Amino acid sequence: MAEGPFLDLRHLKMIRAIAEHGRVNDAAEALGVTSSALSHRIKEAERRLDLVLFTRIHKRLRMTPAAEYLADVADRVLTEMDRAERDVRRMDRGVEHVVRIAVETYSASHWLPDFTRYLQTRLPGIELQVMASVTRKPAGALANRHADIVITSEDATPIGTHCVPLFRDELLFIFAPDHPLAAKTHIEGSDIEGEDFITYALTPEPDREFARLFRPSGRYPRWTTTVEMPEAIVELVAAGQGSSVLAGWAVRPAIEAGRIVGLRVGKDGIEVAWVAMIRSEDRGTGPILEVTQALARWSSANGGFG
Repeated sequence: MAEGPFLDLRHLKMIRAIAEHGRVNDAAEALGVTSSALSHRIKEAERRLDLVLFTRIHKRLRMTPAAEYLADVADRVLTEMDRAERDVRRMDRGVEHVVRIAVETYSASHWLPDFTRYLQTRLPGIELQVMASVTRKPAGALANRHADIVITSEDATPIGTHCVPLFRDELLFIFAPDHPLAAKTHIEGSDIEGEDFITYALTPEPDREFARLFRPSGRYPRWTTTVEMPEAIVELVAAGQGSSVLAGWAVRPAIEAGRIVGLRVGKDGIEVAWVAMIRSEDRGTGPILEVTQALARWSSANGGFG
C-alpha cells in the first residue's frame, strides 16, 4: 500500500528539476542537495505513490508518463506559489493588488511608462507586473494565470474570456530606408513580389495581409525566414536583410528614429482591432477589471499605443 501523506513541495521541486536537467547530479546541484540525497528523495516519492517515476538509461533519468504529468503539475504549482510569495511581500509594502499584463506576440514597451504613471495616479494600490509575451495563445495565458490581462488582436472571444476594446491600429509594410520602395505612398501586391520577407508566423491569419493583399493580387513575397520575435525582425529589416508586415504601434518608434520605413499595406490599408482580454470571472468587478478599464481610457485618450 502507498504511504501517506503523498508528495510535498520537496518532491515537486525534485520532479521539476529532473525534468529540466535530466541527470541526478545536475538536478541535485540545481536544488543544492547531494546526489545521494536526491536519489533517496526519488525512492521516497516512488514509495509514497507506489509507482515508478523514473527509469535509468546510462547516466540519465527517463521520465515515466506519471512523472511527466507530475512535472507539469509541479511547474504550475511552484510557479503559482512563487508568485503568491512575491505578492504577499508586495502587500507588506502597501500594494493591495498585483495585476499581471502581457502583450500578444509583441514585447514593445515604449507605451508602458506613460500608462504606468497614469495608473498610479488613479489606482495607487495596484501594482502592474509585465509578463513575457504570450505568442498566439492569449486564452491559454489567462487560463493558466500566467497573465490577468492580455493585449491581443484576437478577432474572436474564446470561451471563458471577455474582451474590452482598446484601439484600432494599421499594419505597416516595413523595410530599410534605402530600399527602392521608399518613394511609394503605399504597398500593392505587385510591389512585394519576390521581396525577401521575414514573418513571425507562416500560418495565414484572416483579414490580414495574406487575405487582403497577397492572395487577391496573386503576388507573393519570397519567404526567407521565420523569426518569432517582432523586435528581432525590426533589427533585421533595419539592416537591409528583408522586409515584413508588423503592427504599426509596435514599430513606430523605429520609424520615427529613421531606422526603418513603414508604409500602408494596400491603398486602403489594413486595420486591426486590439483588445484587452481577461478571464470571464473577472469581468464583473475587481482590480483586474479596473486596470483593464483604465487601459481602455488611457489608450483611447492617446490614440492607441503609438
